[in-house]
Amino acid sequence: MHMKILMVCLGNICRSPLAEGILKSKISQAGLDWIVDSAGTNGCHIGEPPHKLSQKVAQIHNIDISDLRARNFIVDDFDRFDKIYAMAEEVVIEMRQIAGKRFDGKKVKLLMNEIYSGKDIDVPDPWYGTEPGYHEVYKMLDAACSKIMENYALGEDLDNRKRTGGIDKSGR
Repeated sequence: MHMKILMVCLGNICRSPLAEGILKSKISQAGLDWIVDSAGTNGCHIGEPPHKLSQKVAQIHNIDISDLRARNFIVDDFDRFDKIYAMAEEVVIEMRQIAGKRFDGKKVKLLMNEIYSGKDIDVPDPWYGTEPGYHEVYKMLDAACSKIMENYALGEDLDNRKRTGGIDKSGR
């Protein structure tokens, strides 16, 4: 299964690019061919790199997000992506406003619901705080991205085993 995942927050400079970088790193380590992107709903930072503290926290974990640039969430993202993860409920509300009748609720999920199903926990926006808040957000995003890998990559591993006669590249 070739997954296409979009991470969405408000400005696309703090939470969603960090989530994109974390998930891309995990996908690369797993040798999967998934596509991950990120976007924002408010359009205030189009073309800007991720916030310096998001970049710093990512770099501490050997993830480079410095080449990412903020872009707007657009209605066509519903056609381009299999799963769209919102960082907070207010982001889902803005996505609904942007998409109108084309909003596809089957594709949209609050990211933290991967871990805490149905709890509707927001990833706090660290933009308004100091560096420790970015570290806390990183921990939340990392845990959620690990759960995405657990929930969806296992199926790919099984598919790979079937195609290779039961043994993948690592000898499992």
